Amino acid sequence: MTTATLYYVYDPMCSWCWGFKPTWGIIENSLKQEITIQYVLGGLAPDTDVAMPEAMQRQIASYWQRIEQELGAEFNYEFWSKNTPRRATYPACRAILAARKQNAEQAMNQAIQQGYYLQAKNPSDNNVLIALAQDIGLDMVQFETDFLRQSTQQALLEEIQFARSMGGNSFPSLFVSQQGRVTALPIDYINPTTTIKLVRRLIAETP
Repeated sequence: MTTATLYYVYDPMCSWCWGFKPTWGIIENSLKQEITIQYVLGGLAPDTDVAMPEAMQRQIASYWQRIEQELGAEFNYEFWSKNTPRRATYPACRAILAARKQNAEQAMNQAIQQGYYLQAKNPSDNNVLIALAQDIGLDMVQFETDFLRQSTQQALLEEIQFARSMGGNSFPSLFVSQQGRVTALPIDYINPTTTIKLVRRLIAETP
């Protein structure tokens, strides 16, 4: 395996990451024996107790419709009537960090995405995230301790800063880092082969 790293910058409540999921799965499975793959939380929206304005709700719902049409991802629009949406993804990001300590980052991400987009649950709420962690079988004493401690918020802010330092300002984003050089990859939502070939070419260029 090369010493290069493929960084996947994402947010568990990013609808475009949900749409990208099938394509990313093929990319990851194709390259995981060839390059180190590291997930990086991008932190879409900080904590807030303020309800999302109706105009923003309509705008985000329109994004869902576009992703549904272009990428075939499924969405449960009951989310908008069953919840009080807030523009807050940091709680879900902290839940990912807590799950990462139990080697369950991807399982937690999948639980959050499915809970949000398919089951109309609100991952901005701590109680929802705790229930999802329980659903995937995490050690709940450890999870709740890690999830709620201040050091997890600090770790999230540091990870967000790392993402921004590479240019990870939108999600999903992909970067290849090799010998101190970071290359941003264009996101092809439809064809995984485009990204796979590009990563392999970059790896081959590494002395």
